[in-house]
Amino acid sequence: MNARAAFDAHWRAAWSAMGIDTPPNALRDALLVRYAEPHRRYHTLQHLGECLDAIERERAHAQRPGEVALGLWFHDAIYDLQAHDNEAQSADWARDALRTAGVDADASQRVHDLIMATKHDAQPTDADARLLVDIDLAILGAPPERFAEYEAQIRAEYAHVPPDVFEPRRRLILARFLARDPLYQTPGMRACCETQARINLRGAIGD
Repeated sequence: MNARAAFDAHWRAAWSAMGIDTPPNALRDALLVRYAEPHRRYHTLQHLGECLDAIERERAHAQRPGEVALGLWFHDAIYDLQAHDNEAQSADWARDALRTAGVDADASQRVHDLIMATKHDAQPTDADARLLVDIDLAILGAPPERFAEYEAQIRAEYAHVPPDVFEPRRRLILARFLARDPLYQTPGMRACCETQARINLRGAIGD
């Protein structure tokens, strides 16, 4: 299956899980355009695809799999390197778009709240938010070559930031994730990612 066909299948599955058999494909296309923006290096179609593949694998552990899937579709929809409210803008877009597409207000708000959990400023208590956050952070536990690619992609996104500013800030961010015990809140993601994530993070921090 090529990449576009895979995205189409993920989109249909997410909306089917929401009880909507005719998904708003123009919205899918708008999202794909966003993830293909030229200033992105990590928060791209590659990252989106990895997240959507992960929710398919972890689907049985989601309380509301359609909401988690749509949360992942929208979680980096707005990505402005100069802004500090990307998650809020993405969450608002998701809530409003879902309401327009016929999703009820409660479910639309839950998707909004799932996206806000990707600010990573606190570990979520809601089960689906835990799963979505674990999927978003799965890259930390990727095989070494993919993790190295990820680190290079993040640096490329922030190429405008001088090394003497970027490097200590980056180490601080990664150290905060390493300090979480456990890093992953859901059993499946912990089993597949926790050990490698700690190896990757220690290597990146220089610990």
